[in-house]
Amino acid sequence: MGRKRSDKTDNNHPQEHKPLELHMNDSIDYDVVIVGAGPVGGYLATKFREKKVSVLILEEHSEIGRPFQCAGLVNPSAMEKVGLYDTVLTRIWGARMHSPSGLSIEIGQPNRVRTWSVCRKLFDEAVVREALESGAEISLSSKPINAVRHEDYVEVDISTPLGKKTITCALLCGADGSHSWVRRKFRMGRPKEMMIGFQIEVTGYPGVEGKLDVYTGEDIAPGFFAWAIPSGDTTRIGTWTRPDRLGERNCEELLNTLLQKEIWKERFNECKEIGRYCGPIPSGLISKPLIERVAVFGDAAGLCKPTTGGGIGKGFEQVDLLVPYLSEAIKNDKLSENDMKKMVKLLIPMKKKLNRSKALRDAFLTEATDDELDDVFSIWSRPEIIELINEKGDIENPIPLGIQMLRDVPEFRRLTKKAATAIILG
Repeated sequence: MGRKRSDKTDNNHPQEHKPLELHMNDSIDYDVVIVGAGPVGGYLATKFREKKVSVLILEEHSEIGRPFQCAGLVNPSAMEKVGLYDTVLTRIWGARMHSPSGLSIEIGQPNRVRTWSVCRKLFDEAVVREALESGAEISLSSKPINAVRHEDYVEVDISTPLGKKTITCALLCGADGSHSWVRRKFRMGRPKEMMIGFQIEVTGYPGVEGKLDVYTGEDIAPGFFAWAIPSGDTTRIGTWTRPDRLGERNCEELLNTLLQKEIWKERFNECKEIGRYCGPIPSGLISKPLIERVAVFGDAAGLCKPTTGGGIGKGFEQVDLLVPYLSEAIKNDKLSENDMKKMVKLLIPMKKKLNRSKALRDAFLTEATDDELDDVFSIWSRPEIIELINEKGDIENPIPLGIQMLRDVPEFRRLTKKAATAIILG
């Protein structure tokens, strides 16, 4: 039998413990414990509460939205789910893209938002606030230090400002980022690809309103790209790559190379740094995102997009897909290994789509030399190709544009051999 529910409360909880009738099973403290109060953890809590599932969120930091470790972009579909337009710093509708030799193209249309640059602290706080208003509880400055699965519950030991506490739940969820404690604790697998990014926030960058800048080249972002993203009164400038592409360098050195590169350095002359951030970017769904009484979401599951490194949209998508099934599984106590394996199959289309996106990225960017990238940019710069990009281009789903380019642009057909199998067959 499960451990009987205790009457313990935590001074970090903004609300008193919920009445028993909110629990699917009265032998546990909570139906769900979520580790991580980022946007995916907050959104996950809200969706569970909509299904009348009792939720406790654990956050190891003393405040929501810190530390800040990403570019701060939220795609339109994710923003529509939460409606937090008051957290937007800049509406992004286009991009200036630069080849290694300095050839530039401009894409986008002012009447079509491609993504939103947000204040991540305000955004994260608002997502979590919605979860709390829906009835979820939160414990700040708290983190799991051990967890044991039993037949009908999970026992979780927690470090809190008041000392160690033990709680029980039907389902333990990890929305705890790239280095997920939950994922590592239960040996659920590793993301297929782990990138690393380094970013500074500056004033004085001469950007174009509504457009971000994308820079390419082996010396500044081996196999990937660097960026300058407008964020209100400041600009976020960063670069990312894979550790195996760094050689003897580090990401800070790559960024410094970008800032000092002869063909672009005038843009950065007046920049004044006001902050810096560094963090990993996991991509590629892990082998076991759901196991008996445990599930991981978002970055913890390896669901960052391989084309941009963004994780909020894919994390929200995973939550929307799985919560209805997990809620029913909690209600009916159907959280066995076999039950969870069946739910993993729901993620197969998402996994295939991400694999195809990675194949496109590899063909057009990661596996291309600087000379090949210059050739690609020379083709992209044609008016008819710019028109095609503006019509078909989608940050969330680059596959239709990539397939059409491979089919319709003769110069791109040499890339077909590298990309076709993964794109068409998944």
